Amino acid sequence: MPYADVNGINLYYETHGTGRPLVLLHGGLGSGEMFAPVLPAFTAGHQVILPDLQAQGRTADIDRPLHIRSMGDDIAALIDHLGLDRPDLVGYSLGGGVALQVAFHHPEKVGRLVALSAGIRRSAAYPEILEQQGQVGPEAAEFMKQTPMYELYQRVAPRPEDFPRLLEKIGVAMAEDYDYTDEIRALQTPTLIVAADADLCPPSHFVEVFSLLDGGLRDGGWDGSGRPKGGHALAILPGTTHYNAFLSPLFPAAALQFLDKDRD
Repeated sequence: MPYADVNGINLYYETHGTGRPLVLLHGGLGSGEMFAPVLPAFTAGHQVILPDLQAQGRTADIDRPLHIRSMGDDIAALIDHLGLDRPDLVGYSLGGGVALQVAFHHPEKVGRLVALSAGIRRSAAYPEILEQQGQVGPEAAEFMKQTPMYELYQRVAPRPEDFPRLLEKIGVAMAEDYDYTDEIRALQTPTLIVAADADLCPPSHFVEVFSLLDGGLRDGGWDGSGRPKGGHALAILPGTTHYNAFLSPLFPAAALQFLDKDRD
C-alpha cells in the first residue's frame, strides 16, 4: 500500500484514474474510501489522489495535535512528494477545511478548490452542534462502537486501539475557536463553496462566505461580467444534510462543472 513520508507523518494515499490531478479529502473520522459511491464520477476524467488524514483511515497518528493547519501542510507536502503540478483540491467537512488551509498557506500548489460543508467560523455552527462537539472525547469511544466510523477505523487503522485517543484529539480540536474571515477575503485560488441545504451551519453562512469572495454582491449580467472577480462560485445542494451531501451525485456534478469549465 502506498505511503508518503511527508512533513513528519507517514501519510497513506491511493491513486485512481487518469487525467488532470485532483486531491480528494475526506471528512472527520473517515478515510478516502468514504467517497466510493461518487469516486467513479471524479475518476472519469481525472487522476484522483485519496489521502487519509492524520490519525484517520490507514494513516497512523503522530505526536502532535490534530490541527487543521498542520494537516494542510501535510497535503502541501504530499503534492510536492508526488510531483503534482497545481492539482485541484476537493474536500468535505474536515477535508474541506484542510483544502482551504492549503490554499491559504500554499496557494502556488493549488489549481482550483471545492470546499463542501466547511464553515469558516466556529460560531456559525448551530448551538446544538457545538454542544454535541463538546461531548466528543475518549469517554465517547464506547458509544461510538455502534457507528460506521468506528467500524471503518477498526477495519483499516494501523493501531485500532488508538480510537479513544483520536476522539480525544478531535474533541480538543473542535473546542478551539477559529475565524478564517480574513483568509477567505484574501483567497486567490478560484473556489467553489458548497453546502447542504440542511448543514451544520445555516445556508446564510455559506452565502456570507461567498460574499467575502466577491460573490452575490451584484447582478451577474448577461455576459457574466458581474460574477465574482476571482472566478469563485456557490452551490447549495437541495435535499441533503451535512452527513450525506458528499454521497449525493449533485456533489461531483457541481464540483466537476466548476473544475473543468473553460479548461479544455
